Amino acid sequence: MTRATHSLKIKVQGEEYSIRSDASPEHARAVAAHVDAVLSRVNSAPAFIEPARAAILAALQIADELLRERTATADLTAEMTALGDEVRRLLPPAKRASAGARRTDAS
Repeated sequence: MTRATHSLKIKVQGEEYSIRSDASPEHARAVAAHVDAVLSRVNSAPAFIEPARAAILAALQIADELLRERTATADLTAEMTALGDEVRRLLPPAKRASAGARRTDAS
């Protein structure tokens, strides 16, 4: 099943762009708004920053946010797995087998 592609216009730093996205228009607009906000923060520095340099700095900030979130998600997943293993260890033997089977089926 292929996802529907949406065409829409977004604004970043006052410039309008026509884009196509398989995400919902609301999501695409939220992404554009986030990019616009990060660019605004970069451009609010006291010194003049060339547009290409500002775009690279904004991309670095957004990539940093993404990687931090991925690390936090991986850490949380590991903690939840460890907690599940601890709970499973406390279950009666008959329940441990069925709980472990559900876990591998859902993986």
